[in-house]
Amino acid sequence: MFKTRLTELLGVEYPIIGGAMAYLSTAELAAAISNAGGFGLIAGVTCNNKDELREQIRTCRSLTDKPFGVNIALITRDPNRVNEDLEVVVEEKVKFVETAALNPAPYVKQLKEAGITVLHKCATVRHAKSAERVGVDAVTLVGYEAAGHTGLDDLPLSIMIPLAVDSLEIPVISAGGVSDGRAFVSALALGASGVQIGTRLMASHECPASETFKDWLIRTEATDTVYIERSLNRAYRVRRNEATEKVLELEKKGTTMLELLPFIGGDNLRKVLFEGDVEAGVVACGPVAGLIDDVMSVKEIIDRIISQAEIIIERLQFS
Repeated sequence: MFKTRLTELLGVEYPIIGGAMAYLSTAELAAAISNAGGFGLIAGVTCNNKDELREQIRTCRSLTDKPFGVNIALITRDPNRVNEDLEVVVEEKVKFVETAALNPAPYVKQLKEAGITVLHKCATVRHAKSAERVGVDAVTLVGYEAAGHTGLDDLPLSIMIPLAVDSLEIPVISAGGVSDGRAFVSALALGASGVQIGTRLMASHECPASETFKDWLIRTEATDTVYIERSLNRAYRVRRNEATEKVLELEKKGTTMLELLPFIGGDNLRKVLFEGDVEAGVVACGPVAGLIDDVMSVKEIIDRIISQAEIIIERLQFS
């Protein structure tokens, strides 16, 4: 029922990609997603060096014989690290890579020559068009509903996906706001070939975050997320907490990215995710958290999305 251009491109059962999340999208989580019929991504940014990335790839291969990929974030990273990551995925014969943010043009040729299928994640239709022109095989569009960096257009996926589908030849993936079968069917109805999910997977047993963090996540209301970094011409949707409030206070006074860095990423993010100090730093989180009320296995999450979607489609088949 859910065979799409994306399932054919990736060779997976369901058109569901596990979004790459810093420090969380490990080999174990990626393998669990792939084993459940979706498509898992290892977050390259989680690895401190190329040897750690190589180890993550090999670990994932030991845990699944299903397709998986590596996400390589291009923004705010040392270009040397990006090139090292690219070398590793080529050497390890990874079949799929998702580049994220900025222009993938400098890297697409190298990846394609190595026989790698390239997906690119971006936040605007114009950037998706640019990615198509340089040869990527599919694009993931991050909507206003999503966690993390969502661009400044503030377009919901209900508008962005049809705009993209009408103007692109390659498959379009919808990222943001999916935790159940209702949003999954909605994305397909809009013309997307699949979805990418992140926040819902943070509340999974295989996610390496602490139980304290997961409890905090499932207590999150849909109105508990907020944008930061807008004063710096960025848009970063995060869970509201003490660190977020401090960032917003600094932005009101006028600030630089350098002044915000102590609250964003690094050790403080690790404290939030792994040490139970949920006020220590900012953490990406989508408003879809308001629909999450339990911690389940990845397989249970994906199975429930699909079973709900099947019921919805059957109900909508008017006769």
